[in-house]
Amino acid sequence: MYAVLSDVHSNLEALKSVLEDLKKRDIHDIYFIGDAVGYGPEPNECIKLLKTECNILLVGNHDWGVCGLTDIRYFNEYARAAIEWTMNVINKDNIKALGEFPVRCELKKEDITLVHSTPYEPEKWHYLFRLHDAEENFGYFDGRICFIGHSHKPVIIEKLTSGELITDKKGTNIKPDSRYIINVGSIGQPRDGDPRASYVIVDDEKVEIARVKYNIEATQKKMTLEGLPLFLIERIALGI
Repeated sequence: MYAVLSDVHSNLEALKSVLEDLKKRDIHDIYFIGDAVGYGPEPNECIKLLKTECNILLVGNHDWGVCGLTDIRYFNEYARAAIEWTMNVINKDNIKALGEFPVRCELKKEDITLVHSTPYEPEKWHYLFRLHDAEENFGYFDGRICFIGHSHKPVIIEKLTSGELITDKKGTNIKPDSRYIINVGSIGQPRDGDPRASYVIVDDEKVEIARVKYNIEATQKKMTLEGLPLFLIERIALGI
């Protein structure tokens, strides 16, 4: 059994709640697939905890933005403001660590691919919103399951042997002849209308999208003290 996490976005309250949930479930193999920072108020603390608790760490577009590896003009005004704030508070060791995280990981034994955005051109940070996008991306990984984040919207996309694509937003049994693209959602800033932290649990027979409550108000207070944009502060309570 293992868990896949994404998009913590410097939200320490959410990350700690998820890690506590994992301990209760006795899950020790944890794969993080990018965007440790951005938006939230505690980047250094989140990176430290992720490095301590996760077996695998990937990089996301906000991480690259903070490292200067992605042009921050690519981001909207709120995300850009948060990245600029993060650049001023993150320490050198964590900048170095983010810059060294890979963009993609293949686990042959588990027959899975891990990537932040999409298996097609992962370093260009494409989004996968539509089933048409999923259909194209099934051709860019060889394993049985590809885990993604980036959009902050959890969903399981199953490709049947017939070629038909079906979706599920809670969990499903893993079929031996099917392939899957699974968006694990976001720890620190879900955008599917549910403000609870989202991550995925997988065992040999099933996959589950798990949701965990955390102290949203505490995160909002920290963001307010740091002068982060009001829009970012309000949205985490709405899950949008």
